Amino acid sequence: MSNIPGVARAAVLLCLLLCARITAAQPSLTLEQQIGQMFVLTVHGAQLPEVGRDFLQRWQPGALVLFNSNIGTPEAITRLTNSYQQAITEAGGVPLLIATDQEGGRVQRLTDGFTTLPAPALLTAANDPALVRAVGRAVADELRAVGINMNLAPVADLELNPNNPIIWRRSFGSDPEITGQALAAYVQGLQDGGVLATLKHFPGHGATDSDSHVELPVLPFSQAQVLAREAVPFERAENADAIMVTHIWFPEIEPQANLPASLSPHVIGGLLRDAMGYDGIVMTDALDMDAVDRQYDYAQAAVMAIQAGADAVTVGPGIGLESQARMIQAVIDAVQRGDIPAARIHESAQRILDAKARYGLLDWQPLDPASAADRIQKEAHEALIADLFQAGVTVVYDHGDLLPVPPDRSVAVIFLATRNYTQAACGTYRDDIHWSAVALHPADDEIARAVDIASRVDTAIVFTENASDNPQQQALVRALPPEKTAVVALSSPYDWQQFPDVAAYVLTHSPLPPAVPSACAVLFGAAPARGILPETLSSDLPAGSHAD
Repeated sequence: MSNIPGVARAAVLLCLLLCARITAAQPSLTLEQQIGQMFVLTVHGAQLPEVGRDFLQRWQPGALVLFNSNIGTPEAITRLTNSYQQAITEAGGVPLLIATDQEGGRVQRLTDGFTTLPAPALLTAANDPALVRAVGRAVADELRAVGINMNLAPVADLELNPNNPIIWRRSFGSDPEITGQALAAYVQGLQDGGVLATLKHFPGHGATDSDSHVELPVLPFSQAQVLAREAVPFERAENADAIMVTHIWFPEIEPQANLPASLSPHVIGGLLRDAMGYDGIVMTDALDMDAVDRQYDYAQAAVMAIQAGADAVTVGPGIGLESQARMIQAVIDAVQRGDIPAARIHESAQRILDAKARYGLLDWQPLDPASAADRIQKEAHEALIADLFQAGVTVVYDHGDLLPVPPDRSVAVIFLATRNYTQAACGTYRDDIHWSAVALHPADDEIARAVDIASRVDTAIVFTENASDNPQQQALVRALPPEKTAVVALSSPYDWQQFPDVAAYVLTHSPLPPAVPSACAVLFGAAPARGILPETLSSDLPAGSHAD
C-alpha cells in the first residue's frame, strides 16, 4: 500500500475499517441458520397466525415476500411487517428482508393509501434521470414507511414482442442503452431510500411469446446475442442489489433440455457471474410457477437452484408452509450428504448478510402503525408523478404541423366518456373547443356525431385507449379525416398501427388520470413536448425518437 497516493490510501483504509465494522456487527450463524438466510418465503394472511409465527421462528428465513393476501391498509401492513420481524428477532434470528412487487402499471401490490404508479415505460419516456431517480426514491419511501425494505423491481426485460403475455407494459422499453439509463436511475432512487432493488427477469423474458407462470419459454439466441442486447440493461444497472433469474430455457448455453435458467449453473455461474461479473445477490423467480413445478419437486428444485449458484430461493405464494419447510430441510440434507459444499452456503449467506448490513437492517426497530399514512407522504409523491407525466408526453410525429394547436385554428376534442375530466383539462386553454364524448367502445351513432363535428373544424384531436384491441375505437379514428386528425393514445403505443395515416400521434404511456391534463398542456402549447419513445414502433419510429 506504500505506493498508493495519500488520499487513495486513506480511502482504502476507511473502506477496510468500514468493511471490518460491518463484518464484526454481523451475527455468527449456524449452518442451518445460514441456509435459512437463503430462502425467500411466504406466509399467507393479513395477520400473522400462530402457525406462521412458529414456522418463522423454527426456520428463520432470510426474507419474506408480501403477496395480495398480505396486503391491506398502510396501518395493517405495518402491523404485519412488525409481527414478522418481532417473531424472528425474539427467536434470536437475523431481521428479515421483506419484499414485494411494486413495479407500477400492471403490477403494483400496494394500492390502498399508496401513490398509484404509472407503467414503467413512462419513466424512460421522460428522458430525465434525475426525475426518474426521484420517483424511485418516492417508491422506496412508501415501502419503508410500512416496513418493506426490498422491491422486486424494476423489470429489466426489453419490450421486444408486443404479444408477450407477461412482460408487455411492465418493461421500461425496447432499446438496451436507453432502457438501461432509466433503470440505473430508478435503482439508485430505490437505494437512496434504503430499499434493495431487484432487476428481473434474467437473462431476459422480453422476446418470448409465452408466460413462465404456465409454461417454459425458450430464449432462441446465442450468448453473444444476449450479451449484446438482453443483458445490456442488467449491466447498465449493475449497482442493483439483486438480480432475479427467471424460468426460461436458454439452449445455446444450457445443454440440458428444458432446464430453466433459474436452475442452470451455465446461466447463473457461467453467464451472470463469470461473463458479466455480477457479484450481487442472485435469486430465483418463484418456484411455484408451472415452468418449474411441472418438471421438479419443490424440494428438488430448491437444491438444484443452490447447486446452480443461486443465493436466494424464492418460494412463491402457491407453496404451503409444510412444503416450504421440506424445501429448507432438503437443502440441509444435501449439505450434510456433501451434495452442496458448506462453502457454497457460507458464500451466499454472507452475501445476504452483507446487503442487510449495508442498509442498516441488522438492528430492527418497530414502526408505529398509526403514523404509517403520514410517513408515506402520498400527496407530495402524487405531485412528483404529475411532473413525470408532463415530462413523458411524447409527440411521436406531427406530419401536418397540427400541434400545438394555434389560437386561430378551430379544434374539436373527441374524448372517452370514461375520462370525463378531459373537458376541464383541455378546456383550461380554449373556451371554443367543439366537444364529442364517446364510449370506450363507441356506438355507430357516437362515431357519426364525432365525424360530423370533426368535419366542421381545422383540427380534430381524438383520445384512444388500447385501440389496438378495440375495433370500435379503430372504426372511429379511421372515419375521421386523417390529414387533420391528431391521435392521443393514453395506454398502448401500438394503437398507431391501426391508423398509421393520421397526421399526428401523441403518447402519454399510461392511462392514469394525470395523463389527460399533461397531454392537454402539450396539445395547446402550455408545456413543451419533452418525451421520447421508450419502444420502437417501426423502422421510422425507433426508440428514443420524437417529433422535431
